Amino acid sequence: MELIQGDIADYRLDESGILYSYSKSILRTVPLIQANVELVKSITGNKPVPLLIFLKNSPMPDKATRDYSKSALPEIYSAMAMVSKPGLASFIMRLLFTFQKPPIPMKSFTDEASAKMWLLSLSSK
Repeated sequence: MELIQGDIADYRLDESGILYSYSKSILRTVPLIQANVELVKSITGNKPVPLLIFLKNSPMPDKATRDYSKSALPEIYSAMAMVSKPGLASFIMRLLFTFQKPPIPMKSFTDEASAKMWLLSLSSK
């Protein structure tokens, strides 16, 4: 499968319709997130798909970027499985969704197989 290069992550769409994201350690800004949303839409044909993201540590984005990211999630993803070292995904969830429920199903994992199984189970419902 072709790896599509992006500024904040590289992507590949697998045969089951799951979009894999390989996060980069870069400071997210509103313009970078906007460009990434457009990149993801071009990969997925402008429809929300399940995302399996491999998280990396990156600098803390500002509030405007966090707010924009939250609003853009349901435009491009139907669900998000985050694979990372223990603690990183839960930190990001607390950072983004302290006072509100995530707009899409989200769950953190420490291994790819469990994350993929969870995403596939959602699509079979």
